Amino acid sequence: MENKDSESRRKRMKPDEEEEGAISDSEKAQNEELETFVAGSEEVELAVAHILEKIERFTQLVSELLGSGKAMFQKIGDEFEERMIMVHKEQIEKWQEEIRELRILDASNEEANALLHNARGLLHHAHVDS
Repeated sequence: MENKDSESRRKRMKPDEEEEGAISDSEKAQNEELETFVAGSEEVELAVAHILEKIERFTQLVSELLGSGKAMFQKIGDEFEERMIMVHKEQIEKWQEEIRELRILDASNEEANALLHNARGLLHHAHVDS
């Protein structure tokens, strides 16, 4: 589009055949510079388009990396949560087993204590009776 605009400007700026001989060298040089500038602009626009393509590809790559990183962290987070729940469950089961063992030991000690108490009572009565 820019090329068409500059071309139409050049056509409008071009003098008639009669005035052509009257164009100075500086005007010719300016016209040549304008054509060079237009060609340079096309090159710049191509370079800009190339950079914009790089930006788009990089943005897409970053987006994909963010997505895969997020998915990876979600998976790791889920695995961590499952492992922590399992560790907690195992530890609770160990402590519950300790509680059961302590209660069994306590019940056994209470029975032994009751037997000893009864034995003392019998010995005390037997000693009093004699």
